[in-house]
Amino acid sequence: MSSREAVTVIGLGAMGSTMAGVFLAAGHPTTVWNRSAGKAAKLVAAGAVEAATAAEAVAASNLVVISQVDYTAMDQSLEGVDLTGKVLVNLSSDSPERLRSASKSVAERGGTLVTGGIMVPPPGIGQPGAYVFYSGPPEAVEAHRKTLEVLARADHMGTDPGLAMLYYQAMLNIFWSTLISYFYSTALVGGAEQVRPYAEAMLRDLAEDGPMGFIRILTAELEKGESPGGENNLHMQAVGAEHVVQAFEELGLDAGVPRAVAALFARADAAGHGLDGLSSLIEVIRKPSL
Repeated sequence: MSSREAVTVIGLGAMGSTMAGVFLAAGHPTTVWNRSAGKAAKLVAAGAVEAATAAEAVAASNLVVISQVDYTAMDQSLEGVDLTGKVLVNLSSDSPERLRSASKSVAERGGTLVTGGIMVPPPGIGQPGAYVFYSGPPEAVEAHRKTLEVLARADHMGTDPGLAMLYYQAMLNIFWSTLISYFYSTALVGGAEQVRPYAEAMLRDLAEDGPMGFIRILTAELEKGESPGGENNLHMQAVGAEHVVQAFEELGLDAGVPRAVAALFARADAAGHGLDGLSSLIEVIRKPSL
């Protein structure tokens, strides 16, 4: 008999299957269930128990980890299932408000919902550097922290069930926006290898502590509510953003993302932030009617 906590994994897509495998490798008795059949064979061969029904899967463990396409999938899978005393840790994606409503629904059925956003793709689960944003009752996270951290570092962001998804989507926004900008830039130049060393250097500069550490500098400005423009004011950058759009259009490339950036600059300029700095863009992001 294992001394490790028993865990149930619901949802055996790429993420859920990997999670179940990581739990098994760490010695946790693991029960698995998936809405469609045929995904558990390898896990069963590795020692998992495949439940015949969702109710059987939930009954097998006090800790139930869910990885499905969205929260509607959880509702459908667990319809009529007794959740009394169970801690459901849902690592599926959805809107923050949807997570809040799901938390209330689970509580009404006698369970506890911990919401989460896992910040690595399947190969990164259980590897150094992996982390998950969690929100909801802190006591539930702490009670199962040792087990959850088999998957990744557990960062509890607060009691509001929507916070995990807010942080998760904030990080995805940075990730996607950065890489999409890289794709656009390689298309503009005509080759990825030509752009890569400069892109890598720029990303390092943005994150450093020195004079080019714009993330640190702009963070301080945002926290203080100040946006000094000086010699690099927003109006100059708005003009430059239009030139970027023109460059894409001259080459017959898609200019959708550069055009959206230029439009944001133009709105901030028109709203009276032309002599301010880059961080003044936050004002039109917060108030899109400007």
